[in-house]
Amino acid sequence: MKRRIAIMSTFVLLTGLFAGCSNGNQANQAATTQTPEQSSTESALATNQVLRMNAAEPETLDSGLSNDVISGAFIRSLYDSLVRLDKDGKPVNSVASDIQISEDKLVYTFKLRDSKWSNGDPVTAGDFAFAWMRALDPKTASSSAYKYYAIKNARSYFEGKAQAQDVGIKVVDDKTLEVTLENPTPYFLTLATFYYPVNQKVVESNPDWAKKPETIVTNGPFKIVKWEHKNKIELAKNENYWDQEVVKLSEIQFSMIEDTNTELELFNSGELDWAGGPISGLPADAIGPLRDEGKLKTMERATSYYLLFQTEKPPFTNAKIRKAFAYAINRKDIAENIGQAGQTPLMGFVPLSASLKPDGYFKDNDTLAAKQLLAEGMKELGITQLPEITYLFNTSDLNKKIAEALQAQWKQALGVEVKLTNKELKVMFDDQEHGKYMISRTGWTGDYNDSVNFLELMMEKYSSKNSTFWGNEKYVELVKKAYAEPDEAKRNQYLMDAESILMEEMPVTGVYSSVNSWVQNDKVKGITVDPLGYIDFKWGYKEQ
Repeated sequence: MKRRIAIMSTFVLLTGLFAGCSNGNQANQAATTQTPEQSSTESALATNQVLRMNAAEPETLDSGLSNDVISGAFIRSLYDSLVRLDKDGKPVNSVASDIQISEDKLVYTFKLRDSKWSNGDPVTAGDFAFAWMRALDPKTASSSAYKYYAIKNARSYFEGKAQAQDVGIKVVDDKTLEVTLENPTPYFLTLATFYYPVNQKVVESNPDWAKKPETIVTNGPFKIVKWEHKNKIELAKNENYWDQEVVKLSEIQFSMIEDTNTELELFNSGELDWAGGPISGLPADAIGPLRDEGKLKTMERATSYYLLFQTEKPPFTNAKIRKAFAYAINRKDIAENIGQAGQTPLMGFVPLSASLKPDGYFKDNDTLAAKQLLAEGMKELGITQLPEITYLFNTSDLNKKIAEALQAQWKQALGVEVKLTNKELKVMFDDQEHGKYMISRTGWTGDYNDSVNFLELMMEKYSSKNSTFWGNEKYVELVKKAYAEPDEAKRNQYLMDAESILMEEMPVTGVYSSVNSWVQNDKVKGITVDPLGYIDFKWGYKEQ
């Protein structure tokens, strides 16, 4: 889910995904069983089951268009897919009561349990197929279409090279959905946790169905009852949810406070039950003290915090100049003195949880090489002085401190004055997509813990996922080979070769592998933050 993040384990074992989910009944048992924490405290539930959170404004509540972490957290609360991630990041059955996988690992047959939409309509296999094909339809222009590319002919259909009937999605009957893949894809069930349904009747009757609470129809643990833009969102327990007996929270109230200091103050005063990640942030200055007091909770996540270079805007048309700015960064200093929560310096693009080369492709804080590359790049461009360099970031305490650190490092290492510009998240994204920046920050949280999910971002030169306007045919060829390669060693080599090209031409440069960090009320239990970095409120509750 993940498009770039607002404020923002181990490798998934390939055999483990198949072994854990090919037996549908066993997987279903895991999905419907209460956590031990819930079972042991059932008698100690608080009378008031209202959870109070803070979050940024979601870009959309249309699951077919969502591709950012904030929207994704709301959508995971409102919708349920065939499978759902548990607290360990393992896909377990949800709307699917049974999953059968063919011996060649190409055909997945999902049997749906009886379940309803929040308006009482039955959830059908057709609702899933309609939603997925809608996301893949070129007319929809969904930035999340790439998530479905593991399905046979899905990419070709999105690119206008195949017909709808060629896509490997088949409705056998109302309770049976058959999916055929392009290649064996061990992480497919993890991907499928993002394949949400939509109510076909509702969507077709109202193009603006996802904009107002009264027209949003959901099939997940919660339904939306209020949405005051830039102010608050309120969710209530969905009484029509198939697994509603395990849902203990009656309401989730989200405020939308941009200032992280105010958010933490509200938490400390008892007005919020949670502050910080994954869908908000903590003040950078508070991380160290909270950690030292033992209050800070952290978890590594499959997220890269990285920088974009606009490769069609001089002087960043030159790879040596891009590399100069990348090499001049002191990532260790930023991670330890600004992040302070366990972030790891990233001298590549793929975060460490999914990286095939965790030591990276260059040396951190290599100021000598940076100075030489800058001089060589300027000579190649025929210039003796750089134009004004600007750095664009979205407003947050952490992003501001990182921007100021980068500004100081570039001044010290390269003698370059960099002007800082901060904008609201949506405005920053729009500027990036239209190339109205020189250097900018962004991030990506993986849909699954695999290098390819990060490297594929850079395959299309002009896309919402790659705002650098950089492209390389050899790079695309290597990633495509990795898609189809069954031999793990060969596949990994293709991916490392691709990342090597990326780091040689440097349209992007990593800053650090991220972590989630937050504080929570001790009486709040059962909320899961999985290794990918996603939060799920389904099993949450408050004890007395």
